[in-house]
Order: sequence, then structure tokens, then C-alpha cells
Amino acid sequence: MGGVMPKLVVMLAWLSAAPMVASAQSASGVCDEAQATCADSEPGSGGGSVLQSVADTPLQVCSTKPMTGWFRDGYCRTQSADKGRHVVCAEMTQEFLDFTRRRGNDLSTPRGRFVGLKPGDRWCLCALRWREAHEAGRAPPVELEATHSSALRYTSYPSLQSAAVNR
Repeated sequence: MGGVMPKLVVMLAWLSAAPMVASAQSASGVCDEAQATCADSEPGSGGGSVLQSVADTPLQVCSTKPMTGWFRDGYCRTQSADKGRHVVCAEMTQEFLDFTRRRGNDLSTPRGRFVGLKPGDRWCLCALRWREAHEAGRAPPVELEATHSSALRYTSYPSLQSAAVNR
């Protein structure tokens, strides 16, 4: 019985962490901004180096009320387990919230620790969801200095700039 107890403790610890990790990793191509927790950082996105924005300035906080970001630290930075790349700091509009809900990602409805978003809230969005909304004419305004430079792998600076909060 001595060997069973440590295995049980490990299994219980794994099960208690599994839903959060699984939901983040199961995103593979699907945006789910409401689910995000991890501990390591992608090279160039944190870990002591100065984070850069798409505006080529030090990355600014996107929002702490509500608390956003893959790491729930207010910054739109990412790491390898973040399949959606939550790097675009956007100010929510009703038009965008309706758009993303129709695509299967309801950001308006509170669930669990997620408070639900309303127009005016700032949130770190998946880069590809923002690009999809931009192409459909439904993109929310972007805070360039709070949008991580890695967003440029998924969308162009002119696209982001055209939707900038302070154009």
C-alpha cells in the first residue's frame, strides 16, 4: 500500500491541473481567450528581456481590470502552449463580441473565474481571430503599444495601425 499513496497523490495533482492545461492546449487553431494559464515563456516574450510592442516601444499593460493576458498578468505576451497567440490588445466592441460569439468563442458570458467582457474592456485577443475580424470588417480597436511584436507574424502593421485606438 506504501507505493499506492504517492501515485494517488500524483494522479490527483495531475487531475486537478489537467482541465486548465487541456483547455489551453486543445485550442489548436481555435481561439479561447477565456481559458489561459501557463508558467513558462516563449523566447523573446518575457523571462527578463524587454518586451517589444508592434509600435517598437516597450510593451505596455493591456488591462488589469479585467485581468487579461495568457499569463493573466495584464500583458499580451505568449508562450509555446498558447496555440491562439493572445498577443493583440484590443478594446472590445459589441460588434466584435457578437462576431466572435457567432464563431464559437463567447467572450461576453461569465463562466468560472472568467467575468465576461463588455464593450470598452481591453483584452488580449488571439492574433488570428483579430485578423479574421479585421478581414470581415468587425475588428475591435487595437492599442499598438500593448500589442506584442509577435502579432506581426499573423497580421500586418498597417492593418493593426488602421484599427489603432489613437489613430
